[in-house]
Amino acid sequence: MNPDSHDLIQRHMAGLLTEDEAAPLKTRLKADTDLRRLYLHYMNLDVALEAQATSAAGARDVLTTLPDTSRSPRQFCWRPLTAAAFIGAAAACVALGMWWLSPQDFARVETIVGVSSLTPGSILQGEKHELQAGTLALITSKGAKVVIEAPAVFQFESAQRLRLTQGRLSADVPPSAKGFTVITPSGDAVDLGTRFGVDVPLGGEAEVHVFQGEVIAHAAKDQRSLRTGDAVTMTTGGHAARDLRSAAFIHGDEVNELTAGLAAGQRARSEAALSKLREDPALIALLDFESGEAPDTCRTTQGRWPGSRAPEFVRVGDHLKLDLGGERTWPRLTLASWVRLDRLDALYQSLLHTDGWEVSNPGQVHWMVNRYSTMRLALKGNAGSSSPDGFPDSLTPVLPEIGRWMHLAVVYDSEAKTTRFYLNGRFDSESRETTAHPARLGPAQIGNWNRTDRKLSGRVDEILILGRAMSDAEIQSLFESGNPYR
Repeated sequence: MNPDSHDLIQRHMAGLLTEDEAAPLKTRLKADTDLRRLYLHYMNLDVALEAQATSAAGARDVLTTLPDTSRSPRQFCWRPLTAAAFIGAAAACVALGMWWLSPQDFARVETIVGVSSLTPGSILQGEKHELQAGTLALITSKGAKVVIEAPAVFQFESAQRLRLTQGRLSADVPPSAKGFTVITPSGDAVDLGTRFGVDVPLGGEAEVHVFQGEVIAHAAKDQRSLRTGDAVTMTTGGHAARDLRSAAFIHGDEVNELTAGLAAGQRARSEAALSKLREDPALIALLDFESGEAPDTCRTTQGRWPGSRAPEFVRVGDHLKLDLGGERTWPRLTLASWVRLDRLDALYQSLLHTDGWEVSNPGQVHWMVNRYSTMRLALKGNAGSSSPDGFPDSLTPVLPEIGRWMHLAVVYDSEAKTTRFYLNGRFDSESRETTAHPARLGPAQIGNWNRTDRKLSGRVDEILILGRAMSDAEIQSLFESGNPYR
């Protein structure tokens, strides 16, 4: 603690603090937990809380008077707080989270991931903010914790009203911030003390997803109460029910991990690994989705790095088309991708599949997450696998990784008649087949067929297709170099 801080607090309590002295004291209070505790003690919050009916709002009013140099000098009161009063005051301040904000300061930035326009500690008032890249976590003066993912345009109208014109937002709202409202172009979401998400695509209608608790959704002249597990699209005609996708949103804990990964230089390691792969003579395709125009067959969102691009598949029929090698076949094949799934209730979620599934064209490849939430690699005409449906499946379900970026990989060897699966760089299992054709690719799709049983729901970031079998060590290295978390 700075030795001058004690004197500055006493001068403030005596009404003698000047504007020049108030600025450094306020800065120290924001940065020093011990100093804030001392300040709380000196403020005699037992008297303040009684005068303000022990309300959290009243405690905030008292604590945000710094500086008030208009008061006449008075003697400093050293009457100590009782233990109960101090605990109550501290609890009120913890609930507020942002007790040092002025009434015009609506929120403070806590953490940023690749955001250049704001820094941790930035105070947000009524100005408009545009995030071209990255993710930020902030806390309002009422204690609501909010995570906003780019691309986004937002503006606080007050500590309890946030206008979201574009972007994806998740909020964790304590009782002290009940009534926190997100305003969108197609309707409003009013919290009743809960955890929820709002998604506003560019030029699209806003979605509200309730992870826990209750939210009132206002759209047009329609008002609807949403509870845990509910989700709607707010339309010009009211509301349309949709599937809950809680894992499509970044939440507070993940922001910290993404920040650590970026600070550790993971993005540079990933780019170096991709550059090396592009020189591999066995490379069939390496799709990073960074070049070219946004497809009109699916939505483009942020990938696992700030400002990167990733296709998002939500609706039946969302897909990307590509051509992978015409009539050529590959005795060995490696498929790998970073995937962020937000639902796992479809019969199959197709990661990559060739067009058609004909007996006359053996070796066609279908790579997917199946109804057991495990990976599957199916080649037309292959036989002899011991899995329930006759095709090689991984052993470990991907379900525990829902809502996070995970690395999926599979290595196929038709000569050895083996299929090896990997989850986040680790070998998972090996399947053997009695009949194993060389892999055949050609015209193919990433994402969904126009069928409800092939509905991929989530984002795909980088797909590697290699005409050789990668080793366990190579798969592990590929994961470690591209992992966005630390």
